[in-house]
Amino acid sequence: MNFWLMKSEPDEFSIEDLAKAARQTTSWFGVRNYTARNFMRDAMRVGDGVLFYHSSCPEPGIAGLAEVASKPYVDKTQFERKSPYYDPKSKKEDPRWFNVDVRALRKTRLLPLEELRNDRKLEAMVTLRPGNRLSITPVAEAEWKHIQKLL
Repeated sequence: MNFWLMKSEPDEFSIEDLAKAARQTTSWFGVRNYTARNFMRDAMRVGDGVLFYHSSCPEPGIAGLAEVASKPYVDKTQFERKSPYYDPKSKKEDPRWFNVDVRALRKTRLLPLEELRNDRKLEAMVTLRPGNRLSITPVAEAEWKHIQKLL
């Protein structure tokens, strides 16, 4: 089992939105970074744990727990000309971009970025590294277990 931190802007899609979705599940679409894409396509497995992180908001931080709910599949938005995620270089016979489905497990207290940064047990966490801007990052098992205690 792997663990992930997945970022979403709450004004676009929040943990509350995920909880209200049909089967509390949504497609994690629109990722247009190759490293994040590779995590979804090559490493994520059904049942992997997800820290649902609110980003680009007044108080960013972990807002809930979720799980990977599907195998990776082609992100259809890359072929939709009117989509903000359209990629003219992507071909249907050789797609570039993939999704996984994510299912909400529970909303948690907000664990703010500042609290994460000040916790010595999390100092090696990929998301907290200077310059990291990835929307999906791996979380070590020890970090996952520690964060569970904080939530």
